[in-house]
Amino acid sequence: MDIRIDRQSAVPVYLQIRGGIRDLILSGRLPDGFRLPPERTLAKALGVNRTTILSAYRELKTDGLVEAHVGRGTEVASQQVLKSEAEPAGPLPWPQLARDGGVREPDPLVRDVLALTERHDVISLQAGLPAAELLPLAELRRVQEEILVRKGPEALLHSPTEGVTAFREALCRHMVPRGIRTSPEEVLVTSGSQQGLDLVARTLLSPGDLVVVEEPSYFGALEAFRSARVRLLGVPVDAEGMRTDILEALLARQKPRLVYTLPTFQNPSGAVLSPARRRHLLELSWRHQVPVLEDDTYSDLRYEGSPLPSLKALDPYGHVIHLSSFSKVLFPGLRLGWIAAPRPLVRQLALVKQTVDLHSGTLGQWIVEGFLSSGLLSAHLARVRAAYRRRRDVLLEALAKEAVPGLSWSRPEGGFYLWCRLPDDVSPASLVAHAAAERVAYLPGAASFVEEPSESSIRLNFTFAPEDDLREGARRLGSALRASQAEPRRPSRSVVGTPPIV
Repeated sequence: MDIRIDRQSAVPVYLQIRGGIRDLILSGRLPDGFRLPPERTLAKALGVNRTTILSAYRELKTDGLVEAHVGRGTEVASQQVLKSEAEPAGPLPWPQLARDGGVREPDPLVRDVLALTERHDVISLQAGLPAAELLPLAELRRVQEEILVRKGPEALLHSPTEGVTAFREALCRHMVPRGIRTSPEEVLVTSGSQQGLDLVARTLLSPGDLVVVEEPSYFGALEAFRSARVRLLGVPVDAEGMRTDILEALLARQKPRLVYTLPTFQNPSGAVLSPARRRHLLELSWRHQVPVLEDDTYSDLRYEGSPLPSLKALDPYGHVIHLSSFSKVLFPGLRLGWIAAPRPLVRQLALVKQTVDLHSGTLGQWIVEGFLSSGLLSAHLARVRAAYRRRRDVLLEALAKEAVPGLSWSRPEGGFYLWCRLPDDVSPASLVAHAAAERVAYLPGAASFVEEPSESSIRLNFTFAPEDDLREGARRLGSALRASQAEPRRPSRSVVGTPPIV
């Protein structure tokens, strides 16, 4: 067995061994019934204590990947997927799936990221925000004045929990380019996509339930699920998005309540789920009767390449919950998002939302409806796409100019972020200190993982800062990286809980 151990990593050795064997099993290189080496034998081969191997085997047994037999030792459990000849009986029973959720606690990482927006001495490559100077304020004034003249006090009164009907109708038209054809009765307006995540968790999940997420994934979603006291199981992401082959192996032995994915310009990696994997994910959802929560926040921000239909558009079974938001493209302070889902689930979600905030802001809904119906949003999107593409290229060029040995990064076709792998000789904890001294902010990659990752990464935003600040931010980050490389490498500690003011 080819198992590599990084003794400088913050990940405990037994978890590294468990991860190495897990990958060998899920990839098929260790077949069903394969007898793992005895603990003493493997411990000697890897140069570790026998108790370390015992701990790794215990974790694998908990994962359902191995079985221990008296007299035979530890063997790989059967990976066979039992397929029924009968098709599932109709659509998912959304009302029966609904559960009461738990109390949510504020997330300090989100709080600290947002606090940076008021720090003028720090160049922020961290927060996932649109460029403030590109917001269409003149158009906003005209639309708001027209609404107040036309609607009068009605625009400032309560509205239905599901959302203003005219706004939901406009949302249905807005989703057509994504391939989604739905009705206002299947749409719920939310106070941003973060509330959408919370509503889904409150409605469908109970403490102890299993939720499959991508690794890396949106840290705000991970915190929303953790607040619901559920168990998280990560599936790796590569250049083509979620590894659905690994998901298939996991579904053979696990029964999650939900699969969460960001298929288009994934946060934080920027990856796009390939057409083949989109179809495979939907087939797995149907076969195993597991709903999919599609977070489609960035698909309007494509800078090159051809658009792909959303999972919701490809879903013939009604298993996909489509979640999106205007916060990345238009007035994030209005806090407007939406969910498109089967009508029985929308009714359940609306009942939960009613207890949370009655409804989303009425005036904000009318304002965005005005932008949608008049074509102002389409014109604004054309402007910001061009600007964000330039900013992406500026940051890419600036990082290349710094030429920090061992630093690598993605080149996304859209979205907000570059995903950067740190050099092996950079300690994440050391980089935190040096970046703080340089006054440049980034998101530590560990925040985007269920467990401590084996590789160190950071997320850089290229939409919020002006072009000159992007160049200066890359220079400051390069200085911090080189300073960290100059230090002797020590075992690093997780920086997930460190206030991200760097």
